[in-house]
Amino acid sequence: MNQRWVKKGVKIALIAPFAFVGFGFLIMLLWNWLVPTVLGGHTINFWQAWGIFFLSKLIFGGFNGGPGKRHGKGHIRARLEHLTPEERERIRQGMTGQPESSAPGEA
Repeated sequence: MNQRWVKKGVKIALIAPFAFVGFGFLIMLLWNWLVPTVLGGHTINFWQAWGIFFLSKLIFGGFNGGPGKRHGKGHIRARLEHLTPEERERIRQGMTGQPESSAPGEA
């Protein structure tokens, strides 16, 4: 079991630098291809590309903790468990766009 983790660690250690460089160049190439032509901006270098990437992650919350954080279905189920059947039905109707039916005699 321990050897598996060592092999996995070695693979990550070998792949990570290539992925870092490749992703940085991808960001740089896309920026330098689009922004000067479309928006009239300047070209950037490798480190500026990484700076833009991290800045956008901070602003748009992509580091698993900001606005970009997504909850799985388990989180939704846990919240629905505490509702009464009537509340669940009202939420279900609201999600499907069906109007709530009123009881007979109500106006």
